[in-house]
Amino acid sequence: MGTPDFAVPALQALIQNGYHVPLVVTQPDRPKGRGRKLVAPPVKLKALELDLEVLQPSTLKDENFRSQSRQLRPDFFVVLAFGHILSENILQLPRLGTINIHASLLPKYRGPAPIQWAIMNGESETGITTMLMDKGVDTGDILLSQKEPIFPEDTAATLHERLAAGGADLLVKTLQGFASETIKPIPQDHQKATYAPLLKKQDGHIRWQKSADELDAFIRGMTPWPGAFTFHQKNRLRILKAAPIQEDTTEPAGTILETFPDELCVATGKGVLSISEIQGPSGKRLGAADFLRGYRLPPGTVLT
Repeated sequence: MGTPDFAVPALQALIQNGYHVPLVVTQPDRPKGRGRKLVAPPVKLKALELDLEVLQPSTLKDENFRSQSRQLRPDFFVVLAFGHILSENILQLPRLGTINIHASLLPKYRGPAPIQWAIMNGESETGITTMLMDKGVDTGDILLSQKEPIFPEDTAATLHERLAAGGADLLVKTLQGFASETIKPIPQDHQKATYAPLLKKQDGHIRWQKSADELDAFIRGMTPWPGAFTFHQKNRLRILKAAPIQEDTTEPAGTILETFPDELCVATGKGVLSISEIQGPSGKRLGAADFLRGYRLPPGTVLT
């Protein structure tokens, strides 16, 4: 059970390692783009490529889903970024349990956006956890976990790729552990739990009063979605890549600073942020020098 790109490597790993996957359950096709054409989820596309049966219920109360799940008599459900909440009745259907792959070192960063929040909070490492699902949100017993460093240049996109691959490997190790009876589920320490709430488009609005280091982490955590942005007058400017500069400035936060003509530096609450890639009203992703040739941001301009 999975929907986005993050779940694809795990599905591939199951097939490559000889596990029988009689059914893939994913979200319905959704309209996207200006033409609002229906687009299939990545997991569906991969499942069809692997010649697997696919079910796309709009709700898990769908009787076809429930009857098929009962008839298949599965040993496990495997769940990654599925997008539906599984009720206790559904969790009881597989013989051995429901394994969930979560992109954090639980109990830290429970919730739907663990990768983004780990980067934005300046963590130096995160990881992957496999657990037995229960009725709570990422509260089930831990099976295996694996650490992953967060590098200074990591965005949510680059870390996502590594964690997706790591999750696939950890899933196979988890199933092998069940087969050899070497895995013992460990209850989470709920006192140490933190939460990574869902991000919305408006959450990408840059607050220049933060320090340059914090804003660097914020931009990387918001890339590629929902995207970090600021406003110049009524124009939304999306900041795609930046780096902190440890320089002092007396200018108010958000002020464009006097620099070389091909540089774009902004005063922050502490330090200076050098913007190297930006997307303006044209919709093109541009380096700062190319952007400034076609869009005026003179020193003293204040971004909001």
